[in-house]
Amino acid sequence: MTEIAPDSAIKPAATILILRDDPTFEVLMVKRHHQIDFATGALVFPGGKTHAGDADEAWAEHMVGWEDFDPVQRGLRIAAIREVFEEAGLMLGRRRDGAPITGEAAPLDVRLAVDAGKLSFLDVVRDLNVQIDLHALTVFARWITPPLTPKRFDTWFYAARAPEDQLAACDGRETVDAEWIQPKEVLRLAAAGERKVIFPTRMNVQLLAEAESAADCVARARSRELVTVLPEITERDGRRVLVLPPHAGYGDVAEPLENVM
Repeated sequence: MTEIAPDSAIKPAATILILRDDPTFEVLMVKRHHQIDFATGALVFPGGKTHAGDADEAWAEHMVGWEDFDPVQRGLRIAAIREVFEEAGLMLGRRRDGAPITGEAAPLDVRLAVDAGKLSFLDVVRDLNVQIDLHALTVFARWITPPLTPKRFDTWFYAARAPEDQLAACDGRETVDAEWIQPKEVLRLAAAGERKVIFPTRMNVQLLAEAESAADCVARARSRELVTVLPEITERDGRRVLVLPPHAGYGDVAEPLENVM
């Protein structure tokens, strides 16, 4: 893993690729609301910044995997699970008696209250008598925003199998659509200009599209060396481009800077 020196301007974040084979290999993506100031209108994976509550030690009683991850990974994984709950309504876990969570994990007003900070995600999990599962997440990638914009993030991407009997639905605030879509179709739509897909998302959809199924994707992620991607700005053929580390798994990438601004 590439180590990056701490920088207080770079905020930790978590993003999650929810996968299913129903009947084809698909990933859950959400469309960002046009009033959101980051990735407006873009097709993205559910995700966002970590919150202070993601590090609450009271989580130890309400999850599977507490002892198996360090505090940083616990907080990031809780954030990813919280974000997909807020934005798409899915809960990655089970009832305390081992029963699956089915249908709608929680009403929309509960999700919106968590998103607004009026209700803690921990309280929701406790009230639903649920245990979230940190083992459900597999590290897929790690990207750090280059110094191009005022907002920079150290984002961990995770892959997870979709709960079989739950319904995904957008929250109507941060996201206005939740869509199951084949990775190769995302790339086609982006290339045709039919959907907005920001550069980091597109690169990770491209990596995702190399898999043939959800299980294959998770297996590939587990076997792949994690290389932290901090795109570098350089010049090629008279154009400023973003270049990715050649050993990060994305191939030889030199993206014109105007495509990512």
